[in-house]
This record gives sequence, C-alpha cells and structure tokens, in this order.
Amino acid sequence: MKFGVVVFPGSNCDQDCFHAIDKVLKQPVRYVWHKELDLSGLDAVVLPGGFSYGDYLRTGAIARFSPIMQAVGRHAQEGKLVLGICNGFQILLEAGLLPGAMLRNRSLRFVCRYVHLRAENAQTAFTNKYAPGQVLRIPVAHGEGNYTIDPEGLGELKKNNQIIFRYCDAQGALGNGANPNGSVDNIAGICNAQGNVLGMMPHPERSSEACMGSTDGLGVFQSVLAGRR
Repeated sequence: MKFGVVVFPGSNCDQDCFHAIDKVLKQPVRYVWHKELDLSGLDAVVLPGGFSYGDYLRTGAIARFSPIMQAVGRHAQEGKLVLGICNGFQILLEAGLLPGAMLRNRSLRFVCRYVHLRAENAQTAFTNKYAPGQVLRIPVAHGEGNYTIDPEGLGELKKNNQIIFRYCDAQGALGNGANPNGSVDNIAGICNAQGNVLGMMPHPERSSEACMGSTDGLGVFQSVLAGRR
C-alpha cells in the first residue's frame, strides 16, 4: 500500500507521520509538496498536523486553497483514503471534505498532553483494528480543537455513525472533565458519509511506538493497511 504525506508551509508533524508509516508500519511512503497536483499511484493520503501558513486567518483557511487540495478532493471522490490529523483535520473542514468547523479551545489555551479516546465506530477503514468502545491513550496538541456543528449536522453524524472517536476518561466514561477543548458531544474524530475521509485532533503518529509512552495510535495506520471497510 502506498502512502503520501502532504507538506504545507508550516507543517511540523509531516516527518512524524512519515516515520510511523516508513519505519513502524514499513510501507512505501513519499512526501507530497502542497503545490503538487497529482496523487495518482497513492492509496492513502495523510494531511499532518502543524501550523499551515502560520494559522493566519483561521486554522486551515489558507491551506484549503493550496493546489494539492484539488487533488485531495479528487482522491476522496475516487473512494481512496484521506487522513487529516490535527491541522489536517482543520484543513479538511475548511475544504468541505468533512462537516463542521473548529473554534478556539474552551480554555483559550493551547492543550498539549495525553488524553483518552473511545473508539465509537470500529467498522471503518481507519478503525477496524480496534474493538468497539476500546479506550485509547493518544496525545493532543492544539489551540483550536473545539469542534462545533449545528444540531441538524450533529444528528446526521450520529445517524450515519460518522463519529469515530470521542474524548473520555480512562474508564471510557464521557463527561465534561474528559473533554480537553470543549468539542460538542466530546467529538475527537469524524469521517465523511462514505467512510473514506477521517479527521481527528489527537495524534496517532505520536503514539505509535512504545518509546513514546503509548502504541494506541498505531491501530489507525494498521487499520488502513488492513484495508477492510
């Protein structure tokens, strides 16, 4: 399986994602510069975390207009896989590839720490290696991770099982105290209706090896490799 990791001006997790795919997953991967227009030959594309274009205006608002996003849109329309992590999730929202928007964290502070997530849908191309309801320990690092969507949109996400991860405590219980940014319904990650585009604020690439303190994020990449949808 061939992966591509998109690099925007300001990306800072591109090398982390590349390492997880190349050295840990041991799969072919290449960097994709944001001005490229051709993703042919790639099975999965990763939009990494960071501060694309310095996060001026809104997070992801400028990167959304990078030439590569035209190719990412076509890639998704063809049913191929797209994973947006942190800033990558924000870019997918701005590009309209996922519904909703991001606000500043409820605390108005940057949050950088390990959190717990609950796998809400273990039947996707990104989660088939997890058990339903499995609690994961994966880090977050963001200042604008407060996911919001109108009640009608939230209803659609629930109806279509598009809520993939929710913030929870170590026992898997949801609650305001387990929510690091104020996201509606404790949402940490969602997919599109077709199930081939995932956006998540936590960083699975930063929890893919034991030396990082957790290997819980590796399941995201292993699920993609398994190719079951």
